[in-house]
Amino acid sequence: MPDEPLRVAHSFAKEPELAAQYLASRLLHPDLEGVLFFCSAEHDLPALATALEAHLGGVKLCGCTTAGELGSDGYSRGSIVAVGFDRRAFALDYRLIRDLDRFTLLDAQRITDRLMEHCTRSGLAPLKGHTFAMTLLDGLSTCEEQVLLTLTSVLAGIPHFGGSAGDDNRLTGTHVYGEGAFHDRAAVVLMVNTALDFEVFSTHHLRPSGEKLVVTAADQEQRRVMELNAEPAALEYARLVGCTLEELNPEVFARHPLAVRLHDKTYVRAIQSVNPDLSLSFYCAVETGIVLTAMQASDLLTDLDREIAAIEERLGPAECILGCDCFLRRLELEQEGRQQAAGELYRQRRILGFNTYGEHYSGLHLNQTFSGVYIGRSRGDH
Repeated sequence: MPDEPLRVAHSFAKEPELAAQYLASRLLHPDLEGVLFFCSAEHDLPALATALEAHLGGVKLCGCTTAGELGSDGYSRGSIVAVGFDRRAFALDYRLIRDLDRFTLLDAQRITDRLMEHCTRSGLAPLKGHTFAMTLLDGLSTCEEQVLLTLTSVLAGIPHFGGSAGDDNRLTGTHVYGEGAFHDRAAVVLMVNTALDFEVFSTHHLRPSGEKLVVTAADQEQRRVMELNAEPAALEYARLVGCTLEELNPEVFARHPLAVRLHDKTYVRAIQSVNPDLSLSFYCAVETGIVLTAMQASDLLTDLDREIAAIEERLGPAECILGCDCFLRRLELEQEGRQQAAGELYRQRRILGFNTYGEHYSGLHLNQTFSGVYIGRSRGDH
């Protein structure tokens, strides 16, 4: 097992050429299997793609834009976080889905067959029990539910997590990177095989409160709710949280989420925006007839640390935790002035990743969670 099965590079350079040069200087080595990166949408994406191809061409390279990065210093913005995988510890490959609207079960089967074939051919570890999948998906495509459901049906029990790409809360354009370019209305499926112990997990700090809202009118295709409890949705939600219509904003949405309950579990349905017709747009699927439960927050950092500590007891110290952390969780911490505390926890727990417009876990599209993979160290390093 190599001394550094994972190498990390965190660039704050604004100039694409300088950023790509720095990443290459930190990550390139003879046994590099592939690179996964997360970059701010503030970058000139076509220029960045050209620079990455010039300096990391020939390397399996995939990634996405973010609503914030999780790097060596905890939370950051305007940067690029990249992780390089050593082929002596990891076999990985990815496939780009170019057209989410036309993604079929046959497409999913072909993709996963090729990814599994690469992992098997590497000979590092058996496929079963030693392989996980990660998805990165255009966060404004509204295609997550269908694509994830289709993929899950062919993953044959391989644990899966991922995140929807962001654009620094501008809600104008989110992108994934694969095959040398940035793409919208696209997704990347990454498969990783390793002899290292790992665990895919998802957690959130939200607990149900008493009040419920019934969706009495919705546009499922557009993820838009027109009415809650037979009242204009924005007005009824404002009444629930105790503020005026004018005060509704992402910070309020982060503090007062709603969730749907399925099979004794709650899944957050985060609000994206208020529309001029007083409807509410959501980040996740909504439909007429569902009951939304108001949620209240427990301590976010305590919940995350407790979840990680439980995994550490099972697997030993972490080599790295790749995390997809909802941007609404970040907003909540910023409102509370706890960015420094979050950064300290993330550094201590070796968390790397990005802030998302939605998280993926076991084929589900979620909001306001931290979903990721805990990768343990080699047994000889404990």
